Amino acid sequence: MSNYSTDMSQAKGERRKAKKSFAFCLLPFAFTLLTGCAAVDTVGESISGIKDYFSGGEDNADPPNALVEYAPEIKLEVIWKESVGVGADEKSLKLIPVIGSGKILAADREGVVQARSLTTGNLIWETETDVHFSGGPGLGADTVILGSSDADVVALNIETGEVLWKTSVSSEVLSVPVVADNIVVVRTTDGSVIALDEKTGGKRWSYERNVPALSLRGTGSPLIAGDNVIGGYDNGKLMALRLADGKYVWETTIAIPKGRSEIERLVDLDVDPIVINDVIYIASYQGGIAAISESNGDILWRNEAISSHSGLSNDSRYLYLTDSQSHVMQLDQNSGAGLWKQKDLHQRRLTAPAAYENYVVVGDLEGYVHWLSTTDGRQLGREQVTDGAIDAKPIVVDNTVYVYAKDGTLAALKVR
Repeated sequence: MSNYSTDMSQAKGERRKAKKSFAFCLLPFAFTLLTGCAAVDTVGESISGIKDYFSGGEDNADPPNALVEYAPEIKLEVIWKESVGVGADEKSLKLIPVIGSGKILAADREGVVQARSLTTGNLIWETETDVHFSGGPGLGADTVILGSSDADVVALNIETGEVLWKTSVSSEVLSVPVVADNIVVVRTTDGSVIALDEKTGGKRWSYERNVPALSLRGTGSPLIAGDNVIGGYDNGKLMALRLADGKYVWETTIAIPKGRSEIERLVDLDVDPIVINDVIYIASYQGGIAAISESNGDILWRNEAISSHSGLSNDSRYLYLTDSQSHVMQLDQNSGAGLWKQKDLHQRRLTAPAAYENYVVVGDLEGYVHWLSTTDGRQLGREQVTDGAIDAKPIVVDNTVYVYAKDGTLAALKVR
């Protein structure tokens, strides 16, 4: 295990001092396109921040709304705030904290993985792997699983942070690995679904699928529902594979490409699907949201008027969704009908919403966390935890909201 020694602070510091170049292409506000399965390289100054959008200019067609003052209806408290390395290092990654074994676990772009106390934020353990993480952590029975931009999957012991194994896969991992029945399931950017043994990292099975020449950068994380692995693809199709051996179970079309240009025809299913009472819900970019029977893939309802690449959440009766314009919506679970839409945070690059009690919580591009009412979507309160963007969906446990920003800030907040 010497390659994964925790005594790497000097090398880490040198890496952080080095300038980073990264790949992206801007669509209306900022998410990355892949062309021919390779990212388009541009200069980092192109996304220099919100000030450029507020200052106008020929590229400023639809700027983010400025925040306006209002009388807050709730009081918020930052319980603790800590740093997890460099975070996503300003890249478009899927590094989302996970809570398990009484800890919150988070990773950064440069290979740092931390476990912290839920109540105090105190560091329990930290491991430096020197792996460029891009997706995770996922949670197994006693493991923490992460994927890298260099096509690696790494497993750590959840109690100690010890690296257990490292396995190469077919391409970059831009989704959170999922684990069930001692099987780790990973989605890669080349369209593959790969199952690994949780104990050894050995390959159990794989399923390959072609991806379109042009797609958004990102992949929805797999969903394990019953005996199946559910995954959405960049061609607008949702597929179920058998968890045990990867055999095809069913496939259904969620979104149909429309329009003349390749960009108009994008229908990526990059939103993580969710399952409620044997019904799968998934949204697509430019292709609507749908409810699908878990057993056979039949579409129960579809609302084609919605576009999303951020994500979904739910409570006992409703779905909550952030659309492509950063409008937060409440939908009826049984029909997909829209009940309210919050537009005040237009184009503020909101995260997927997290719903709990009477609140819907989202983070934005300036490090603000916003609480909305589940009744009508009105703003109830907000708190800025950092100057950096928050793009990971908030996590809620015991009425405490945990957020992770792209600059590495990890914070716990609560309504007083």
